Amino acid sequence: MNVKRNFSAKREAIYEALASTKSHPTAEWVYNKLKPDIPDLSLGTVYRNLTVFKEGGLVKSVGVVNGQERFDADMSPHPHFICTSCCKVMDIPGGKLFFDMNAYDHILKEYGARVKSHSLTFYGICHECAEKKDE
Repeated sequence: MNVKRNFSAKREAIYEALASTKSHPTAEWVYNKLKPDIPDLSLGTVYRNLTVFKEGGLVKSVGVVNGQERFDADMSPHPHFICTSCCKVMDIPGGKLFFDMNAYDHILKEYGARVKSHSLTFYGICHECAEKKDE
């Protein structure tokens, strides 16, 4: 992990908690996961470090889902699916299928705008919620 601030065991633990899951957790999820092993951890510390990670390009925000910001440590370009019923956030592999990287060049040529990043999020009902609804 390359963070341009001083190393701390808490910061490392917070990053590892994010990097070890595909669930796109909230700050509260990270806090609850680490609190039993780090009794002096505060929710404020988790939030501050998530901001450091976002600013440093180590994690990204998937957006606010059901009132809570969700995070992803997978920095590879890929879309997400958010279930509007249960609020699950899932990675959609194969992001290149959904976005032509030549679009950056097109946007620069047509509009003079330099794209630095993009995100693509699909919204709908996940398989589990659809099955429950059909019952």
